[in-house]
Formats: sequence, structure tokens, C-alpha cells
Amino acid sequence: MRGAFHESGNDWTPSASFETLHLRARLNATMRSFFAARGVTEVETPVMSMAGNTDPNIASFHLHFSGRTDGAPRTRWLRTSPEYPLKRLLAAGFGDCYELGRVFRDGEAGGRHNPEFTMLEWYRLGWDHMRLIDETAELVQAALALVGRTAALQRVSYHQLYRDRLGIDPATASIDELRVALGDVVIDPSGLTRDDWLDLLMTHRLQPSFPADQLLAVYDYPASQCALARVRHDATPVAERFELYLGPLELANGYHELADATEQGARFDRDLQVRQERGDIQPPRDERLLQALAAGFPACAGVALGVDRLMMAMLGSGHIADVLAFDFPRA
Repeated sequence: MRGAFHESGNDWTPSASFETLHLRARLNATMRSFFAARGVTEVETPVMSMAGNTDPNIASFHLHFSGRTDGAPRTRWLRTSPEYPLKRLLAAGFGDCYELGRVFRDGEAGGRHNPEFTMLEWYRLGWDHMRLIDETAELVQAALALVGRTAALQRVSYHQLYRDRLGIDPATASIDELRVALGDVVIDPSGLTRDDWLDLLMTHRLQPSFPADQLLAVYDYPASQCALARVRHDATPVAERFELYLGPLELANGYHELADATEQGARFDRDLQVRQERGDIQPPRDERLLQALAAGFPACAGVALGVDRLMMAMLGSGHIADVLAFDFPRA
């Protein structure tokens, strides 16, 4: 979709075409209408927080506030997602809600990544991740209709996907077996965990083969990849989460949300231990989120969807710059 605005020397001009920017506006309106029809309320939550994201695989920006703080920390963290404040609203009794807004991740810039990007995140009380798959797919299908496209939804469990496509059981395969399954993909193995090898198989062997006009929901991940999802203790424990793909692009990541404050605190601490071992920055835990969970968090499911990724998928583009008014090099 790159056009007249990409000539050399014109880096003051938009990186996306006007047509694409008008399409983004229609997409925003479609998403808001989608949730209004379902009684899900739009909210706005802080972009700067006293707490950061502890996930070892996500780097947060932070800044120093020079004004009056009344004893509060001057260091603030730009959100990587609106998840924590949205969950505080849920714990307070607000009900089904969503936020459409900018989020920030350090170190993520390139063909498919921009350090600031748009995320849509929403929560549904009384739902699990399997029910939320359907609504997420319906939203993506409504977006595709804006460009005259359709995509049917298929579901597959994480374990079944690896068994059917790669001939391995992700719950029991050794690291050596996972490395062999990568085939001719050359990766430096230094410091890689078992979950890292599973992720590499997803990104290098599985995703590239997903059909372009298919919505694929992969659900019930290994318990070791639970993030903020509940773990279901089957014969082989699984994390009750899903990821939704349109063709090879991952669009959304959803959870049957963890409601246990003690377990969530322990997960934060495990994240920080990994960060310490790597020599990475250790953001403060979100103690207010833990207090909210302890106060009585409702059973619910939530999902985050990358709006820029959705735009890329709608237009068949491999460059995030094509869907941004001004990408990182032009910001």
C-alpha cells in the first residue's frame, strides 16, 4: 500500500496513504459500534503508571516526572497494555468494558513493529476464553467486511496443532526434538528455554503456513506460558488462553483471566527473578492490581487485539508503516 508519500527526501509526509487513514477511521467507528451494540462500555485509563510490566519478554519505556508527587515515585512507566487498570475497574464492579488507545513497547521497531501502536482490549464478565474466541472472530470479520473480504473461523488446540503439523507433542518433546523440528532454521541456542523453542516453531514453522483467508484460533497453551491466564489442571495442565491469527499474522491474545492475587503476585516475582538473572531492568510490581484481585475479582475473559496488525491484515501489507500516519522514523 505504499504510495506517493514514500519518495526519498519527503520524510515530513505521512507514511500511510490518505485512503488508508480514512479506512482506519472507519475501522475505529466499526469497533465502537460493535461494542455499543453489545453493551460494552468504552473507558480511558492512565498511560503512565507507577508500576511496569514484569513480563521478561516485554520491555517498557519509563520517564521521570519533575513536578509535585506528594511522596509518590517520580519514575513512571508507559503502559504496554491497559490490562491492569481495566482489571481494577472490573474488580470495583464497573462491568464489561473496553479501551481503544496507544500503548508503548521499547525495542520493538521494524517491518511489523512500532514502539507506539494501537491496542484494543476488552473484558466480558462470566465468559471463558472459548466463548471470547467467537466474539473476537466476529469483530475481525466485521473489519474485513470494510475491504470486501471474508474469513472463516477454525479452532485448534495448541497441542493438536503441534502434533498434526509437526508430529511432536509440545508437552513431552525434548529440547533436542524441538530443535530438530525447526529443520534448516538456524538459531543461536544460547540461553533459550523450552518455551523459547516452542515459540520459534510457531513463528518459523507454523505461522508461515497458515492460509491467508483463514481465521485460526489456537487455544489451551502450555501451563508454562500462562501469563495472566488461569491454569486448568487436566492430565496435562494447560493455560486457558488463545491467540487468533489471520493468515500468518497474530492479531489477538486472550485469557480466561486469573483471579487469584497470591498466584498473580508469585508470577510477578518469577518474572522479576528472570529479569534479574538476565541483568534486565526490574519494573515495580503493580500492587494496586494485586489489591484489586484480592478484593474480589469477577470471573471473566479478556483479550487484547493489535489494531495496526489488523489493518495490515485487512490490506495484505507486510509493513506497519503502511497503516500509520507517521511511523517511528518519521515521528
